[in-house]
Amino acid sequence: FSFFRFDIYRKVPKDLTQPTYTGAIISVCCCLFILFLFLSELTGFIATEIVNELYVDDPDKDSGGKIEVNLNISLPNLHCELVGLDIQDEMGRHEVGHIDNSMKIPLNNGDGCRFEGHFSINKVPGNFHVSTHSATAQPQNPDMTHIIHKLSFGDKLQVQNVHGAFNALEGADKLSSNPLASHDYILKIVPTVYEDMSGKQRYSYQYTVANKEYVAYSHTGRIIPAIWFRYDLSPITVKYTERRQPLYRFITSICAIIGGTFTVAGILDSCIFTASEAWKKIQLGKMQ
Repeated sequence: FSFFRFDIYRKVPKDLTQPTYTGAIISVCCCLFILFLFLSELTGFIATEIVNELYVDDPDKDSGGKIEVNLNISLPNLHCELVGLDIQDEMGRHEVGHIDNSMKIPLNNGDGCRFEGHFSINKVPGNFHVSTHSATAQPQNPDMTHIIHKLSFGDKLQVQNVHGAFNALEGADKLSSNPLASHDYILKIVPTVYEDMSGKQRYSYQYTVANKEYVAYSHTGRIIPAIWFRYDLSPITVKYTERRQPLYRFITSICAIIGGTFTVAGILDSCIFTASEAWKKIQLGKMQ
């Protein structure tokens, strides 16, 4: 009994092998090809990938049923003392002239206003709107032409591989619209979760938007324009998860690259060598 019998990789003595010029070329090309594929696989193994999934749930249960809102809008033809934010929803909330965490910046020598607000809304259908409703004296012809710089919900996500509609109304320009028109933005808010490699989760919200313009009259016949943001929440949650390729999959890929390349190269070299030997025999007249 000999332990050497278990050797399935038995060696051929060097004096029984024959190096060839084509074999050397194929071997060099084979090594370069393996190196290229190895570096490609290594790059994919080091880099992270973003996997997304959909499910029905409220992801941020610790938020107390609230969603943080960031609004930044310019009204270049309306004085700051006339601009106000009103919030109402189906839970009975009705707040006129919300001022917490908000700021008004005069524009155009005081003729216009830039409103920046940070506030929370309940996770139920409702609306918030920019209007003159909270002003002590209502203007005769309020001009609600505007530019929306930002409207976002939840945490800010700045991830390179995630391109969602987190600020879909950015750059919305209504300066050329009817100054007395009301603007309705109908928002469908979609909860979004981002989980990084460490397992930390951030909660944000994407949204789709549709809008319309119309002239609204009060019961006294006066025109009372406003900028409405009417929202509803989708029951579907989008989750993005950072993942890295498992080590075993990387090793499997490398083994497949090396084994497959050497096998194909061996077949190619064998075919070339057999053909060259047959050609030599034909030239020598040994093959009819």
